[in-house]
Amino acid sequence: MIEIEELLDLSHTIAAPLFADKTYPWEALEGIKDFILALGPTLDPAEFDHPEEGVWIAKDAKIFPSAYIGAPCIIDHEAEVRHCAFIRGSAIVGKGAVVGNSVELKNVVLFDKVQTPHYNYVGDSILGYKAHMGAGSITSNVKSDKTLVVVKEPGEPHPTGRKKFGAILGDNVEVGCNSVLNPGTVVGRRSNIYPTSCVRGVIPPDSIYKDREHIVRKEE
Repeated sequence: MIEIEELLDLSHTIAAPLFADKTYPWEALEGIKDFILALGPTLDPAEFDHPEEGVWIAKDAKIFPSAYIGAPCIIDHEAEVRHCAFIRGSAIVGKGAVVGNSVELKNVVLFDKVQTPHYNYVGDSILGYKAHMGAGSITSNVKSDKTLVVVKEPGEPHPTGRKKFGAILGDNVEVGCNSVLNPGTVVGRRSNIYPTSCVRGVIPPDSIYKDREHIVRKEE
């Protein structure tokens, strides 16, 4: 349930080559910065502005005046970066994605049509196609004891070797308002997280997460 092909449709991101020759999506986190710096200069200047070193913004993207965009960063076609958004760098914002009011991004890939619309923190994370984070929901990307993050798939823990790793959201995941995704959380495709949840570990696809003891399969 945690391999790239089981979670993410790579046809819906400009960053597809970043995942080549990798098995697990968090393996791509280390290379986001260098990938952006390599891809950016190859983007068509007829389609992408290059307002400063390390930043490429599609001409049809909408950037609100109070947004901060730090390098390196690529913002793809028809994305919106709204008021007071804070993109700290090493961020890829997909086609039609929304980075909303007071949202902070750092070392992330947002696939196409992702929505992080209100007061979200997304760090060291990958959000799949059409994933949506409700208002106030965040990824926690460092453990309180500062040890390396382990993805806790039932019966088979997966050491990541990373101190900083937030969450992987599969395609079409819905995260309820004011939820916290703890370090190393992986949520399978089309699953829903109840509002105000505290989530850790691996959530199967097509599930509804109510709390740790109540994860139910969606009815067909």
